[in-house]
Amino acid sequence: MDQFSENLAITALKAGRAILDIYETPFSVNIKTDNSPVTEADQRAEDIILADLAQFASDIPVIAEEAAAAGNIPEVGDRFFLVDPLDGTREFINRNGEFTVNIALIENGIPVQGVVLAPATGRLFLAAGPGDCIEVEVPLSDPQAFSLDNSQNLETSAPQENGLRVVASRSHRDQKTEDLLANYQVSEIIGAGSSLKFCLIACGEADFYPRLGRTMEWDTAAGQAVLEAAGGVVTELDGTGLRYGKKERGYDNPAFLAWGRDPSSS
Repeated sequence: MDQFSENLAITALKAGRAILDIYETPFSVNIKTDNSPVTEADQRAEDIILADLAQFASDIPVIAEEAAAAGNIPEVGDRFFLVDPLDGTREFINRNGEFTVNIALIENGIPVQGVVLAPATGRLFLAAGPGDCIEVEVPLSDPQAFSLDNSQNLETSAPQENGLRVVASRSHRDQKTEDLLANYQVSEIIGAGSSLKFCLIACGEADFYPRLGRTMEWDTAAGQAVLEAAGGVVTELDGTGLRYGKKERGYDNPAFLAWGRDPSSS
């Protein structure tokens, strides 16, 4: 891992510590114009991330969820950050621990580096490119003590003979997803929130994540970076790779399928 990736990880840890400080209090919940929930933790974490990125990557524009919700979306070129400071706000509100901090670097539409941190469980996933993906147990009490010394290299696993281990959203399951899964041999369905679904596939704990409902680019970019660095693939339903910088769509995603191993190569 290079210093840039380590900086991303430390930034995510700082944001995660701030999120947990609020998680441990009787926080309030507001509703945004798109009817999604937001808390003080979302904004505080985003402020920390934006301040850090301005220090070590000031030349790279940032599209961040809360700023975008307020109408502040910069013009971006071939290289930019996507930031979701608290993915899984419903999981945060329900206090089930399945929420994440997400930072991804996009180059030419592809998430090439990324970090996903699950603050409540201390799992950090860090990707620096193909074949360069690790998981680290992190000391959230002291983000500056972060070290890569105890990291574990991640690689996706092949599906087992008895069927696919499917990871699916706790908050957004729908009939379309159930209908799609009827086309596959499924051995297990694992419920999970936020971008953790990508990471469970990256570390070989699941095989397949279909998402037919709407997501935003900042929801998925860091998770995709982790999964693809570990050997997985994320495609639209027609098999083309899921790409980023879709300004004409308002930076939302089409339906997609995330696999631990490319099904077209089997």
